Amino acid sequence: MLKPDMLIDAKDIKSTITRLKNEEDYTILLDVTAIDYIQYPDVTPSRFAVIYILRTSNFKKQLTVKAYVDDNTLEVDSITDLFYSADWAERETFDQYGVKFKGHPNLKRVLNHHQFVGHPLRKDYEITKGQICTETEDLMDEMIPLLKRKGYKQSDLEDLMMLNVGPSHPASHGTIRNFVAMEGETIKACVTEIGYLHRGFEKACETHTYSQVIPYTDRLNYCSAMLNNVGYCKAIEDMLEIEITPRAKMIRVLIGELSRLTDHIVCNAANMVDLGGLTNFWYIFAPRDKAYDLFSKLTGARLTNSYTRIGGLEFDLYDGFDEDLEDVLKDVEKAIEDSLSLVEHNKIFHDRTQDVGVIDAQFALDAGITGPNLRAAGVPFDLRKDAPYYGYENFDFDVVVGSHGDVYDRIMCRFEEMRQSIRIIRQAMKEMPDGPVNAEHPAILLPPKVDVYNNIEGLMNQFKLTFEGIKVPKGEYYGATEAANGELGFYTVSDGSGTPYKVKCRPPCYYSLGGYAKIVEGTMLADAIVTMASMNFIAGEFDR
Repeated sequence: MLKPDMLIDAKDIKSTITRLKNEEDYTILLDVTAIDYIQYPDVTPSRFAVIYILRTSNFKKQLTVKAYVDDNTLEVDSITDLFYSADWAERETFDQYGVKFKGHPNLKRVLNHHQFVGHPLRKDYEITKGQICTETEDLMDEMIPLLKRKGYKQSDLEDLMMLNVGPSHPASHGTIRNFVAMEGETIKACVTEIGYLHRGFEKACETHTYSQVIPYTDRLNYCSAMLNNVGYCKAIEDMLEIEITPRAKMIRVLIGELSRLTDHIVCNAANMVDLGGLTNFWYIFAPRDKAYDLFSKLTGARLTNSYTRIGGLEFDLYDGFDEDLEDVLKDVEKAIEDSLSLVEHNKIFHDRTQDVGVIDAQFALDAGITGPNLRAAGVPFDLRKDAPYYGYENFDFDVVVGSHGDVYDRIMCRFEEMRQSIRIIRQAMKEMPDGPVNAEHPAILLPPKVDVYNNIEGLMNQFKLTFEGIKVPKGEYYGATEAANGELGFYTVSDGSGTPYKVKCRPPCYYSLGGYAKIVEGTMLADAIVTMASMNFIAGEFDR
């Protein structure tokens, strides 16, 4: 049975994590979640447990800490004074499960609206129960304490202009509401509200088989859906302790890097529009559309592909795929050069992006920011290098690192990462092994149609896998991959049935947005817009 790395008493959470941070170098808090064991087949010390996922500063070691919570109080100590990322992480756990974190400075709902009653990820919450929000939240309960911490008096507040940026705004890049207090054009304080696109991904996982969850992962970051497919399937395969075929691994690398390309294209193209550069948008958006045509030809869907399967892939590459792929790559390369030719030496572009929206490297780590936003700040963390999977250690590519962490660095890092993805894709096509794309495992993969139609064993196997699902051994496991915007993790709990007991998604955008309010304080309003665009928030990912 897969178990957390460390089981501790709830009263020791603060002291243990403090020791882990200060003495054992676990300086990054990746995620916090809870588990409701009320329907779990095994007896547990209490109904709820909290989970902390930590990583060392060199990114090589990962640790999962678990503590059972007292059923009478449902209270544990907050660790917000140890990690900035704990702020939203603990709020989410409180919101979804009702666990209270003593000492949290702002313990209120973050995903569900302020009129919501109950905690939706508890096992006894009725899944069909809808709750409509009828009153807007003014967010002054967050804004006024924030301003007072910054030295403002009650009498000073009348001189500030309170402004909503979003959620219904073309520059908000998703249904995000940023409530800002302004002196002139300068943002003095910012409060972020999300939850407008909360679709219940994790609750839906608990009522569907492991395979039926795959299409839901497409809807997390819909700009690079197949990277979500790969991340989820890899986590479940690790729990099953099965090895996919060499060809399946190489194809997953290939389609993952192509998805990374399309995601970065969307980010940089939209950022250029926010800066007033519509020509750049058309230059790099056209090859993205061509890439989607390739995805459609390969998988049958342009945007939400549902291409991977637990144990392999839905289809092998089609005849002529390599020629179509090379056409896409050449178009992307030309588009990068054309777009950069307009901005590389453009003073207006430099003035609008350099020294704007600066993310300090230490703050980025403290806030749980990963991916290009972290690398642009000068931190060379990439799971493809630091914890390689699918043979990434055999590919010749560079981790792209910035120096200042501003909008300029984030844009240029993504342009260069696109070039590195093209390098990986070409190597993958050159080294593509022959063989099947699915593992030989009848308890996991559907049988061939010829067996379904011609023998009773094949028919029964198809029926059981479809209706009962893949039986994953009991246990708990956290698996992560390098998605387009950073570390995409899935903490999965299995009770031995064909349906996940719990699937917790650790999306990179959630923690990047959690740090956004602090990043834009002291900047101009127009700069806050381009900062948001350069950080590439995808609402489907952080709202889930």
